[in-house]
Amino acid sequence: MNPSMKLRLVRWIHTLVWLFFVACIVGIPLASLQGRHGLAALLITFVLVEVLVLVLNRWRCPLTGIAARYTDNRQDNFDIYLPLWLARNNKLIFGSLFLAGVVFALARWPGA
Repeated sequence: MNPSMKLRLVRWIHTLVWLFFVACIVGIPLASLQGRHGLAALLITFVLVEVLVLVLNRWRCPLTGIAARYTDNRQDNFDIYLPLWLARNNKLIFGSLFLAGVVFALARWPGA
């Protein structure tokens, strides 16, 4: 497989992983609204594990390092199929949504 194909593969994988975590973040308040607090807790746990991975990797996704092997491009979206503005602001946008979802879920938790 040539470097260009490898980069495309990594970008697709990275995009699918990103979509999974976005679904988790969006799902937290939705699960909480439905009273599915165990599911909300599971989704929060998934995202916290991803945050731990990012922290241990100096706030970079490990897939970014893999993608970097196959290109000299270092734009904020060189490693994922996202618009540049979204890739650039990804952590701020989805970190804020995650925190809001967690606060919402905790406020709806039984006995809260």
